Amino acid sequence: MLQQLPSVSPNTWHQCERGVCMGIMEFRRHQISSWSSDGIKLNFGLQKLQRVGPLISGANLCAIQMSRCDNTNKQKEFPQNANLPPILPKRRKKPYPIPFKKIKQVAKENKRLAQMGIETPLDPPKNGLLATDLIPVAYDVLEAWKVLIKGVAQLLHVIPVHGCSECSEVHIAEMGHEIQNCLGRTSSRRHSFHSWVRGSINDVLIPIESYHLYDPFGRRIMHETRFDYDRIPAVVELCIQAGVDIPEYPSRRRTKPIRMMGKKVIDRGGLVEEPKPWRSGNSTTLIDFDTYGAYGRYPPPPLEDAPNIARQTIAAYETVRSGVRRLMKKYTVKACGYCSEVHVGPWGHNVKLCGEYKHQWRDGKHGWQDATLDEVFPPNYVWHVRDPKGPPLKGALKRFYGKAPAVVEMCMHAGAEVPEKYKPMMRLDIILPEIDEAGLVA
Repeated sequence: MLQQLPSVSPNTWHQCERGVCMGIMEFRRHQISSWSSDGIKLNFGLQKLQRVGPLISGANLCAIQMSRCDNTNKQKEFPQNANLPPILPKRRKKPYPIPFKKIKQVAKENKRLAQMGIETPLDPPKNGLLATDLIPVAYDVLEAWKVLIKGVAQLLHVIPVHGCSECSEVHIAEMGHEIQNCLGRTSSRRHSFHSWVRGSINDVLIPIESYHLYDPFGRRIMHETRFDYDRIPAVVELCIQAGVDIPEYPSRRRTKPIRMMGKKVIDRGGLVEEPKPWRSGNSTTLIDFDTYGAYGRYPPPPLEDAPNIARQTIAAYETVRSGVRRLMKKYTVKACGYCSEVHVGPWGHNVKLCGEYKHQWRDGKHGWQDATLDEVFPPNYVWHVRDPKGPPLKGALKRFYGKAPAVVEMCMHAGAEVPEKYKPMMRLDIILPEIDEAGLVA
C-alpha cells in the first residue's frame, strides 16, 4: 500500500517585510515497492516535503510568492481607469445627497424638541452669523473665479472649442468628433451626428446662476417678486454670503443669532428694508465676476504665453472647486431635484419656473433638496483627445476613449500638466485599436 503523505503546513511560509513569501523545504525520495499482475516489481518515487530548520544538506526548494497587498493599495490610491458618474435620467427625481432616512431622523428630533419647547441648537452660519474661519476661503475662491474666467477667455483664442447647436455636447479639438450621441430635436435627420458650431466660454464654464439675497433668512422670493432680485453666478453669491463684501451687492451681517424652534423662526432680529437691486452698467468690478462678454474683453495672448496661462487657469479651477466644497459644508445651498436651478440660502425660493418631469403636479415649483458640488460648479465632462490635430474620434471606439472636465482638457491642449486625479478618467494607458480590431478586444 502507498504511504499517506503528510500535508504541507501553511506555517512553512514566511512573509518578509517586502511582501515576498519564502520557505526552505527538503526533498527526499522514498522507494515503495509493488508487484504488477505480470510479476514485475515496480518502484515508485514519491516526494516527501518536510519543513527543516537552518540550511542543511540535501536538495533545497525555495518557493517565492509575491504578495498582492501592495498592488491592491496602489490601485485604490491611483486607479488605472475610472468611470465617470452615471448620467441620471431626466424622467426621475435626483437622488438625495444625504440619505433620506437621516433627513427624517433629524426632522423628527427637531419636532420633538419643538414640542417640548426647546429651541433648536444652531451654530454659525446656520444661525445667521458668519463663520470667521471661512472668510479667507471665500475671498480666495472669488479671486480664483476671476482668474478662471480670464484664463478660459484667453485660451479660447488659441484652443478651438466646438459646441453642438442642437444639444449640450462640447468637444475640444481641431474638428468635431463623429460619435453618434446627439439628442437634439433634429438628431434623427442627422442620424444622431452632432451639428458643430464654434463654442463659447459658456460651453466650457456652464453658467449656474442664483438670486442674490440681501438677507438669506428674511422674506422668501415669491413668483410675483422674482424681478426685484438680481441673478448672479452661484459661486459669487456663495462667497458673498460667506463674508465677501461687494458694494454693488450688499448683504446683511447679523450681530445677534437667529432663534428657531423646529422649523419656525421665533427671532430673526426684525425685517429690514432691502436695498434696491443694482441696475447701473458703469461699474467694471462686476464684469469680472460674470462670463458674459468675457471673450471680447480679453485679447488673444501670444502663443508663447499660452502654457503659463493654462497652468494658472487649471490652478484657479482647482482652487474654486476645493473652496466651494469647503464652503458648502457649512453654508446651505439648495438645488432642484428635477432641473438645474440652484438657490444659495437656508430655504429655496417660491418661483414657479420648473418645467421638468411632472412639473404640473408641483404647479411649476422646484423640488428643493441639498445641492452637490457638481450642481453648483459643474465639471462639464468632454471626450479626451490625445491628438487635437489628428483624425476625429469614431463612434466604434468610444468605449476606449476617456473623458475629462472641459477646463482641464483645454488647459492640457495649451500645455499645462494634467493633475493626477484626472488621469484615470482620461484612460491614458489604453492603446486605441483600429476600427476593424475593436470587435476582437475582450
